[in-house]
Amino acid sequence: MKSKLLKVLVLVLVLVLALSACAPETEEPEMDVEETEEIVEETEEAMETEEVMETEEVEMTEEVVEPIATLTIWADDTRTPILADLADDFLAEYNVEVVVQDLGVVQDIRAQAIIAIPAGEGPDIYIGVHDWLGALIDSGLVAPIDLGDKADEFVGSALDAFTFTDGLLYGVPYATENLGFFYNTDLVAEPPTTWDEVMEIGQTLQDEGTVTYALAIGGDAGYNAYPIWDAFGGYVFGQDENGLWNVDDIGLNKEGYVAGVQFVVDAIDAGLMPETTDYEAAHAMFETSEIPFLMAGPWALDRIRNSGVPYAVAPFFPDEGGPFSGVQGFFVNPYSENVALATAFLTEFVATQETMTQLQTAGNRPSALTSALAVMEDEDLKAMGEAGVNAVPMPNVTEMGSVWGAWNSALTIAFTGELPPQEAMDDAVSQINDLLKGALAGMVNLPGSYQDQAGCGAAWDPACEATAMVEGEDGLYTLTVDLAAGDYEFKVALDGDWTVNYGSDGAQDGPNYALSLESDSTVTFVYDPDTQLVTTTIE
Repeated sequence: MKSKLLKVLVLVLVLVLALSACAPETEEPEMDVEETEEIVEETEEAMETEEVMETEEVEMTEEVVEPIATLTIWADDTRTPILADLADDFLAEYNVEVVVQDLGVVQDIRAQAIIAIPAGEGPDIYIGVHDWLGALIDSGLVAPIDLGDKADEFVGSALDAFTFTDGLLYGVPYATENLGFFYNTDLVAEPPTTWDEVMEIGQTLQDEGTVTYALAIGGDAGYNAYPIWDAFGGYVFGQDENGLWNVDDIGLNKEGYVAGVQFVVDAIDAGLMPETTDYEAAHAMFETSEIPFLMAGPWALDRIRNSGVPYAVAPFFPDEGGPFSGVQGFFVNPYSENVALATAFLTEFVATQETMTQLQTAGNRPSALTSALAVMEDEDLKAMGEAGVNAVPMPNVTEMGSVWGAWNSALTIAFTGELPPQEAMDDAVSQINDLLKGALAGMVNLPGSYQDQAGCGAAWDPACEATAMVEGEDGLYTLTVDLAAGDYEFKVALDGDWTVNYGSDGAQDGPNYALSLESDSTVTFVYDPDTQLVTTTIE
């Protein structure tokens, strides 16, 4: 206000001086003081009126841009800042506020969504993994989504992963991940193209005293050796002509899969592979050049790079075997009042090359959007992406929860020579069928790293009868086992599979319980179905 008045006074004075300069000296007018003050007062009143009008205009403008709705998004700590940066642009375009809440890790999002969404307290959008889909659909926790023409911009296999058996798409994928085939460049000049060649190279290096083994499986063999199973024609569930899963067709004991298991067993017998499938041991051996080859995912890149081992990632797997692929994406809450706005946010603001490239870089995962994938600079991820061309999306059906325990237990039994491959896999399929038919409904189990000491074929088997808990008259379930000194982990699993499981916080998909024994002990576990918590007594 003062600055504007000053400008007016200056303008009046300039005008007076100009008139004085232009007029003849004999007719020089004199400016009356009262007249000048009157002009200033009139100007000041006009400026005050203008200021009031401007204030009213600002208030009217603020009233117009009041957000008409709020979109709430649940994300993890990696994706939250990227999504939050889109909030201002979405507000400007749709007059809708975007609130992004950081829930920590992805598994925590699932655990909370299961509780919050049915209660009407869930988000409009939440991130997750495609293999949650079966359980989410069964529980009515996810809405179908139509990408329209935008679908052509995505990697086809990523969309397949979020497509359910009804043919509908239930999510917007943003990243893919699969195993890559690592090889030591000091030991191997070119990556082998067949699995037989892998073992031949390993044998030569072993004979030279250079390596301990040719290859080691780093983790549960069902997932971490899938490129071998796929190369021999193995599969978990069959697919129909539209690529949808057929859970009545279990392939784990069919000819192709058993041939793959036999290949690994032969390599173990020849001393070219260890019979154990320990993640830490396998990675440590590769990082110290004790094995020339390793199948590992993008989550292992940092530790492999930091180890200093000379390596490269092949753009393929031997015999064109395909790894399992996992796809990360965005789900829409079917109970949301803003489904259309959620779809607009995902298709117009997230599914862009700029945003997807940021997600790709931050998450260290290849993008599900082809344009972002094309500008990826990380050579290792590029090679994994190429190797994943033949990737098989991990089945997203609920029935997959009944497969993991029996599957990995059977492989351990075959690798250790307890049963021939065909018998071990026949037993696995029989157990899976029992689970699918509900034969183990009502079972309360404590799968964990201790189970091999309790009479189970392998660890982390939710269907092992030897660790099934017994219900007492008080409604509590108990299990007593003798364990050697050491550190262990376990969880609660119901009905013989992983679909319903409880961690140390009593929550679905919660963290593992930890158990540390200083000496050989008898341990009694007690599970309370009301709290979903386990207590232990050590003798």
